[in-house]
Amino acid sequence: MKSPNLNSCLGVASTVLQHTSTRLPLEGKLALITGASRGIGAAIARNLASKGSSIALNFTSDSSAAHCEALRKELESQYPVKCLSVKADIGTPFGPASLVEAIKSHFNHTSSQPFQIDIVINNAGVASNATIEEFKVEEFERMYRINVLGPLLLMQAVLPYLLPDRSGRIVNLSSISSTEGFTGQSVYGGTKAALEAMTRTWARELAERCTVNAINPGPVKTDMWDRMPPEHRGGLRPWTSHSPLAAVREGVDEEDLVRDASFVAGIVAMLCSEDSGWCTGQVVCANGGMRMAI
Repeated sequence: MKSPNLNSCLGVASTVLQHTSTRLPLEGKLALITGASRGIGAAIARNLASKGSSIALNFTSDSSAAHCEALRKELESQYPVKCLSVKADIGTPFGPASLVEAIKSHFNHTSSQPFQIDIVINNAGVASNATIEEFKVEEFERMYRINVLGPLLLMQAVLPYLLPDRSGRIVNLSSISSTEGFTGQSVYGGTKAALEAMTRTWARELAERCTVNAINPGPVKTDMWDRMPPEHRGGLRPWTSHSPLAAVREGVDEEDLVRDASFVAGIVAMLCSEDSGWCTGQVVCANGGMRMAI
């Protein structure tokens, strides 16, 4: 029998390597990101799109429409993906279901395969600070409606479109506030603790469909951080200044532990990867080790 030519074998191997290296890790996936018009949501969209995932960008207010549409055009021009910008308020009883239906209506016409959603990023949320004597029932209800009920209703709407093969990825955006007891965050911290509790429950209930994890960012350079009262920022100093990655690098970092949203997006992308399939029900650090500070 004639032995195979070594050069031809190497040539085949080289061709295979070239082929596999051109395939993006999330190619063919569809990700739904709530609160995607700016900040962490937009950074996550850019990261996932760069890895080949098509994106459904959700926004709530009319003031975010232009931002979201500009992001959609940016992603489609830079990456080989399809994107959709959808207005829907997940803080209303029917908002999450209408969001999923709009996504299905759009993407179902672009593929011969049955409609599916591969990645869900529960990022939309609201925050405010109020001490015990300051807090208002209306604000309590607003935050729990958007930060807790919204993600739950969205998962209910998405459930029929998660494949029963454990390939799905759910990432919930929690906060370091869920555990650290910051002054004035009885309500906001409570909503994020609730989201973490649901993360663990969903990891069990959806085990045959997807992994479910949460991340807990600390201070991130976003519009929400810019609106934070100076007294609250100052109150974080005991945590931020003693965290492992707190040291300000000259010409790189503006403040102790306040990082660009891309830092958080990278951790989300890690949890959306195929390699993360053995990790579920966890709250993953996305704060430079801030929980280790005190």
